[in-house]
Amino acid sequence: MRVLPAARRRPSVRRPPHSRHAPRARPVAGGGSPRPSGGSRALSGIPGAAPGTPGAGLGPEAEADPELLRASSPELARRLRGLALVRGGFVSDREAAELLREVERLRRGRYQNDHWDRAITGYRETERGLRGGAGRALLLRVTPAFPPSRPPRPSAHVLDLLPGGRVGPHVDSVKFCGCTIAGVSLLSPSVLRLQSLREPEDWLELLLEPGSLYVLRGAARYDFTHEILPDEQSFLGVRVPRGRRVALIFRNDPPETPPDPLSDLPAFIEDPHDPPAPK
Repeated sequence: MRVLPAARRRPSVRRPPHSRHAPRARPVAGGGSPRPSGGSRALSGIPGAAPGTPGAGLGPEAEADPELLRASSPELARRLRGLALVRGGFVSDREAAELLREVERLRRGRYQNDHWDRAITGYRETERGLRGGAGRALLLRVTPAFPPSRPPRPSAHVLDLLPGGRVGPHVDSVKFCGCTIAGVSLLSPSVLRLQSLREPEDWLELLLEPGSLYVLRGAARYDFTHEILPDEQSFLGVRVPRGRRVALIFRNDPPETPPDPLSDLPAFIEDPHDPPAPK
């Protein structure tokens, strides 16, 4: 199996057990209650994005759709504003179907439970360039989420997760991944949970509906673990039942000198050896 970007795991943190049948009571950052989702939908009122403008409003000034986010406190939600981002309806059902056809070759592989860094179970994965029309368009649309001098790699990490599969809490290795991670979710809704490495009581959760885009950068990428909650813990105010999930994940290359320290970083981190970005 081709070695994909490594992950740095955090020490385990004891969590209270949650019922499979009753949603957890949690404070909402930004107000509103998320709605159960079974398919792709477009949300209105995205700050900084005109309707029908692909990729608009993905820079560090952007804000997440408030209905798709919950945090342990309003203060944490403000701290990660622009750093942990989710956009509902980023790709249409038609585009999602075309993207799935393009990565269909992955179905020939077997699902595995022995990922080399032990962060993922019930999965299959590959790294491939997206050469179809929808794939090329998607790469262009996610590029505004990345620094101008550190664009996304042309290939996507395709991760196919079984309904009972799990992406455990981890931080992507600074040796293999740069300052920004952007992922498009297909087929099934899921909950992406971020948890602070320094203060484990600080967490933020994003509802990843089919067709949605999430972006992690700066402190949200370096200072928080991220994970896809397993089915029995998949709540965000309401039950979010997990099915098979396919994610197309884009990353940029790391700088020659990784940032140190890694906390409290700006959204767009540049390598000091890089020439200035063109105006």
